[in-house]
Order: sequence, then C-alpha cells, then structure tokens
Amino acid sequence: MFSLGNFLGVPENRRSLLYRIYFAFFASGAMSTLLGAILPEMGDAYNLDYAYRGVLLSAHQIGNLAAVIASGFIPYLIGRKKSTFILGMGIVLGLLLMTVTGNPILLFLAFALTGIGRGTMSNITNVVVGESCANKAAGLNLLHASFAVGAFLSPFIAIAVIPSTWRFAPWIIAALMLLTLVLLIIRGLSSERVKKEKGEGTIPRSYRFWLNTAIMFFYLCGEASLMGWLVTYFQDAGIFPDSVSTAMQSCMWIMILIGRLLCAVVSTRMNKNVLILILGILMTSFFILMITATNSVLTAAAVFLVGVSMSGIYPTTLSTMDEKYTSSTVATGLCIGTATIGAILMPAIVGAVAENTGIEGGIATISVALVAMVILMILKLVTSRRSQN
Repeated sequence: MFSLGNFLGVPENRRSLLYRIYFAFFASGAMSTLLGAILPEMGDAYNLDYAYRGVLLSAHQIGNLAAVIASGFIPYLIGRKKSTFILGMGIVLGLLLMTVTGNPILLFLAFALTGIGRGTMSNITNVVVGESCANKAAGLNLLHASFAVGAFLSPFIAIAVIPSTWRFAPWIIAALMLLTLVLLIIRGLSSERVKKEKGEGTIPRSYRFWLNTAIMFFYLCGEASLMGWLVTYFQDAGIFPDSVSTAMQSCMWIMILIGRLLCAVVSTRMNKNVLILILGILMTSFFILMITATNSVLTAAAVFLVGVSMSGIYPTTLSTMDEKYTSSTVATGLCIGTATIGAILMPAIVGAVAENTGIEGGIATISVALVAMVILMILKLVTSRRSQN
C-alpha cells in the first residue's frame, strides 16, 4: 500500500508534523491568491488607482521579506512554535484590517501584515520539509502543490461571496489561518529554542547559492506580478467577464498543482538543472503568447500552459541548493528574502507603467524579468556541467 511518508523518506515521528506543515502552506496559498482576486472590488470600494494597487501588492511583499528574514533568526530567541504563531498572526490581523478601512496608510499596513504571515509560513514550511524528507525534491514539490490547492480554491470563495460583499472572503481565510496556527502549536512545532550550528549565521559565499537566489528573484518578479495583477488585467482589458477573470486565476492554479505533482515525479528521473531550464523557457514563451493573443480561447490556453510550466521552477531550484543551506532557517531566509525583493519591486513597476500606458503595457513588463530568469537558468546549467567534468 502506498505511503506518502515512505515515498518522501520521512521518519515516523515527524510525519504528523509534516502533514500539518502541508496544511499550513495550503492556507498560505489560499491567502495569497485571495488578495489578487479581491483587488478589483477593493479598489473600486476604496477608489484606488492602478499605481496604489501596485503599492499595496508590493507592501504585501515587503512584509513577506521582513518575515522571511526575521523568521530565520527569531526561532533562535524564542523557538519555532512561538515565532511561527506570533508572525503568522499577521495574516489574520491583516485580512481583518483591510475589510474595515480604506485609509491608505492602514491598507498598506494590512497588506504588509499579510506578507509577514506569508513569509513566516514560507520559511518554516520549507525548512521543516528540507529537514524531514530524504526525497527532498519530491517533498518540496508536494509542499508547493499544497500551496497551489489553496491558491486554486481561494478565488472561487471570492466569486461565491462577492455578490454579497467582498469582505466575506478575507474573513473566511482569516478563520482558516487561525485554525492552521492552532494546529501548529498543538503537538506541532518545537517550543525549544533552535540551536545555532557553527557558522550558521554567516552569509553564504558560494556562487551557486547566489545564482539560485537570482533565478528565484526573477521568478518571483513574474509570479508575484502575475498573481497580483492577473484578474485586474483580464477585467480592465476586457478579455474576459469579471467572474470568468477571477475563475481563470483558479484555473491557472489547478494547472500549477498538476505541474507540481508531475515535477515531483519527473525531478527524480532527470537532471534538475535541465528541468528548470525547460520550465523557464516554456513559462516565458507561454506568457508572451498570453499577452499577445487576440483570441480569448488561445489566451485561456496560454494561461493554463503558463501555470503548468511555472509550477516547478521555485521548488526545484530550491532543491538543487546545498543541504547545509536548505536545512538552515538563516540561509533559507536569506535566499527567499533576497528573492522576495523581486516580488516587491515588480508589482509596483507594473502598476506605475499601467497608470501611464494602460494595464496592457504594465503587464507586458513582466516579460523582461522572465527573459532575465531564462538567461540565468542557462548559466546555471552550463556551470553545473563544467563542475562535473
């Protein structure tokens, strides 16, 4: 009989925690796509222009960056359990705050708080999976598949409640995240302070570490902008009706889920650097097709193919890093935190360009980041083959 724990090579005493970690990333995924799904309605309700909507998406990523770095060090002071609960509560508080005020400063704070919670979930889940799974590539792809499931379902929640009020959706996800945090502190994460290993706090000097980080930087430029602006782009450009635009985001995530499950299997059977490059080229090509297609059917097909091709880039790239980095909250936080700067900058750039040239021009700027990502992937493949000779 198939056992997920056996497939991933997880010790029996860590399997319960691993399943809770997967559920935590599921809830984090639900929150992440909810922001993009409700952004058009929130923007209309609070009279927000494109530029400030982009600023709010960047505020989320600023909080994400702060938390990824902080959650790499705070466990040494108060333990993983307390640090995860305290920082993770940012999602709950942020979602509630954005439903009660349209004040620009408080909205910025609300989005930043959700980013703090998301960054915390990202750091702790990646570290626990890296520590627990012998089959690390499969474990990380399945972790990010659980994120995709939550991301897929969340826009449908928004579609269901928006006719009444868009505020119901953040309330539902806030309750889900509160449940997640309770599960993690009840027989979940350790309450002991994390012990710092020799050299743990030093900045990695390996060029491979920083090359992988740069690839993830440009990937997150694309992912954060695409997920934050996709619904607005489809609605304001008149490509799809409002409800269909929101549903397209969910459809993209189901394709990401399928792709990550495939990558979890394929990554064990082929060179991971080759796989990363193939995925990067396909993502870039299909994205360009998505923004240039004049037929709605072709646009929809391109969206689905972007989802499949982008699915395994982040987790597979992370899995190629040295274990001494992926098992360290400090190194993982530095990598993800640096990469997250791309997710901070790009949504704001898209919003600023859209304010001046229209949403079509804004969304097209994402292609620049994707091309840079592919160039770095080629460099990664070439350098990895040279080191083997």
